Order: sequence, then C-alpha cells, then structure tokens
Amino acid sequence: MDYIYDILKGTIFVYINNNDKSISMKKYYFLLIPALFFFTFFSGANAQTSPKVKWYTIEEAEALARKEPKKIMIDVYTDWCGWCKKMDAETFSHPVIAEYINAHYYAVKLNAESEKDITFNGYTYKYVSQGVRGYHELAAGLLNGQLSYPSIAYLNEKLELLGAIPGYRGPVDMEPLLNYIAENKFMIQSLEEYQQTFKSKITE
Repeated sequence: MDYIYDILKGTIFVYINNNDKSISMKKYYFLLIPALFFFTFFSGANAQTSPKVKWYTIEEAEALARKEPKKIMIDVYTDWCGWCKKMDAETFSHPVIAEYINAHYYAVKLNAESEKDITFNGYTYKYVSQGVRGYHELAAGLLNGQLSYPSIAYLNEKLELLGAIPGYRGPVDMEPLLNYIAENKFMIQSLEEYQQTFKSKITE
C-alpha cells in the first residue's frame, strides 16, 4: 500500500492506494497532520515577519510625542466609509508602508463620528449631534471643516497641524507622500517636484 503527499502552491494532495480497502481513518490523519503542521508553522512565521501599523489613540500619541518627538499621522475615518476600509486593507497593510509609518510617525485612528470626549493639547473636543449623523469637533478641526473620508491629517513634532489630505491613496501613491512630510521636504519643494526623483521601495 502506498501513501504519498505533495505540497504544491499551498494545496495539500493526499494520494491513497485504492487497491487497499482496509485503510483506516487513523492512518489517513497520520498522513495529513504533518502537512497541516508544516503550513501552519510557516504561515505563522511569515505573518510575524510582516510589519503592521502600530495604531494609537490621539491621547497616547500626544503623550509619546512629548517624550520622544515625532510627527503624528491621523487617519480620520467613519464606520460606514468603504474607501476607508479599502485603505486599511490595501495601503496600511502593505509592509513597506507599515514599516515606514512605524519608524517616522505616531499613527492615530480617529473616528470622525465618535461620541466620546477627547482631550488633546489641553482642550477637550466633543461630539456634535447634527441630523442623522453628527461629527466630532476634533475631526472637524483637523480637516478644517471639510468632512471628507478618508482624510489623513499630519501634525509636526510640536503637535501643530501641518494639514490634511483627503481621499483614498494606494500604497504607491502613499509612499512618496509619507516620505515628503516626514523629511520636511514640503518646506522647500512641491510634492510634484519631490515625486520626480523619489525612489520607491515598493516592488509589487
């Protein structure tokens, strides 16, 4: 009786000699489990090596920035925003983007419709009820009243607002923007000029 298992492109194939009708379920699982263990182990190892964005609350980011100054990137989103979810899935999950954000920013998630009071930089911001959907004062302040989602607001090391950029950006578009702001290139040239000489680390 022959038992063979192949591992090909993430699929486990188990071949059992059909001429032997006496094969037991125990022997079948004995054959299958090592292959499953192999994939579980290496899939877990790959997941651990892929960086993920470390998200903070705005209060946590403020405390960290006061101890170890670094720019703050604030992802202003809503629960119903489809493009916000797409940006989470495609942009912030990209290893190059996640690694760069963690190294150069304190990343914050801010729900623009949160009803929780938020104290930031000595001022308490509140939720404003308005019709079907309200908004949070902090989100409105960061976006200069232009409540468009997703929008990314950037603060400098002194917790001063640099500005906010609305709209979805994929990894290829987000990478030069993150570098442009982190390196303070906005002080000497436009984003368009910076992009002309920018060398991306994204290969796929």
